Amino acid sequence: MKKAEGRRQKVLLWISAFCILPSAFVSCAPQATFLERKVSLQGKTYAYRVWLPRHYTRLHRWPVIVFLHGSGESGDDNLRQLTAGLPLVLRHDPARYPAIVVIPQCPFDQEWYGAMESVALAELEKSIKEFRGDRRRIYLTGMSMGGAGVWYLARHAGRFAAIAPVCGEVTRAADDPFPFPPPPDLATVLAAPDPFAALAARIGKTPVWAFHGAGDPVISVEQSRRMTSALRARGGNVRYTEYAGQGHNVWDLAYNDPALPRWLFGQRRH
Repeated sequence: MKKAEGRRQKVLLWISAFCILPSAFVSCAPQATFLERKVSLQGKTYAYRVWLPRHYTRLHRWPVIVFLHGSGESGDDNLRQLTAGLPLVLRHDPARYPAIVVIPQCPFDQEWYGAMESVALAELEKSIKEFRGDRRRIYLTGMSMGGAGVWYLARHAGRFAAIAPVCGEVTRAADDPFPFPPPPDLATVLAAPDPFAALAARIGKTPVWAFHGAGDPVISVEQSRRMTSALRARGGNVRYTEYAGQGHNVWDLAYNDPALPRWLFGQRRH
């Protein structure tokens, strides 16, 4: 009995030591995890989440997805951005997206350009370093306000292996101005005679799969139609899914489509 008890204690000690090895594992629990993280930029601290897939290990590099939420999930609680879109799929079907997912949160008075663009990219960079992300497999997706952010961030050609904007806009109506002036390079694109063509030139050959509802009453489907047409006119690598009879909330359809992660993870930056 004493020998058996001794062996059991040794096994428990070995398991405990193994589980806390920081160089190899974050956790021994085979559960998907949303971690809380913070980043400081220009004297201000921003909270965000990082999702780690089941059986995450630091023994190899992982693809990284950045998810930009819509206006309904804005705030500073570091929770609301987990209540819609891709985070819900991660929670309910964690095996579908075997990747590190960076989930920033945009404050109520901001959108995904300018300062928040810099914040999202800083959170991405910190996550790549902390969790051993694969720089050849960085993907960007977002919905509604976040879909617009995807189009805007994609102007940094070569940063992302692929993008997937969901019901995102490029141009805005006169009665819907930007809350803050866009950064100079984006302002130049938006002020061009054809902003869609100007943005397509910046996006270049970055693989794109866009999604939109044909009956969207919030962001006109013409935004995605014109943007994908401009990309095709320049010989871009673009796919477009338009959901007939659907309105604004098509992100559940898009993120639950098993073809989307297969397509994303098939893209690599050279």
